Amino acid sequence: MPDLEFSTSTGTTPGYLASPATGRGLATIVLQEWWGLDEHIRSVCDRLAAEGFFALAPDLYRGETTAQPSEAEQKMMALSMEQVEQDMCGAADFLASQPGFEGSGVGSIGFCLGGGLAVWAAATCANVSAVVSYYYVMPHGKPDFTKLKGPVLGHFGTADAFIPLEQAEALEADLRDAGVEVTFHYYEDAGHAFFNDTNRLGTHNAKDAERSWERTVSFLRRTLSPAG
Repeated sequence: MPDLEFSTSTGTTPGYLASPATGRGLATIVLQEWWGLDEHIRSVCDRLAAEGFFALAPDLYRGETTAQPSEAEQKMMALSMEQVEQDMCGAADFLASQPGFEGSGVGSIGFCLGGGLAVWAAATCANVSAVVSYYYVMPHGKPDFTKLKGPVLGHFGTADAFIPLEQAEALEADLRDAGVEVTFHYYEDAGHAFFNDTNRLGTHNAKDAERSWERTVSFLRRTLSPAG
């Protein structure tokens, strides 16, 4: 079943798992926007499975979602990073333990809040070895970037009302200064959440979304393959 519970170091966490049709492949955790584990994030998992990946999204809000920005912000700020770490690392460990897992490590991909958490996972989870961060948001501080165990691919819009271009460029510089292999792509005039085809913010850009997706899939295949 796509909805499942997986073990963590302190208990169990619910999540959504999409698996490749062959039952074998690379794997990545998928980290939610501040709205929660909604249909958009589930659809990202399904798209990754269609590309040959196991994709597991841990449910950080434990079954709750919202369409209201004020409530989403409250839920994001109420997160316990200790619990989130356990959820993310447990998800990566679960994927790495699957009989059909074929990667050299597990990826982490996230959007908005999840874009920040994807980087956090690579600094704290033993099995996470490559990161894709869409419009990184992280209100809970930041991890030690020198502990990242793999490369980072970033996607940012130059017209993002939440993440100014200068902030994204500063993040890129901080990661590089920490010795991380980092590649950021900047999409001209794209706004925040340009990948989200539910268009909740009115910023979806189909062309940039498709370009970023092609880059994401190529990056994950290259960095997670045993010979990558």
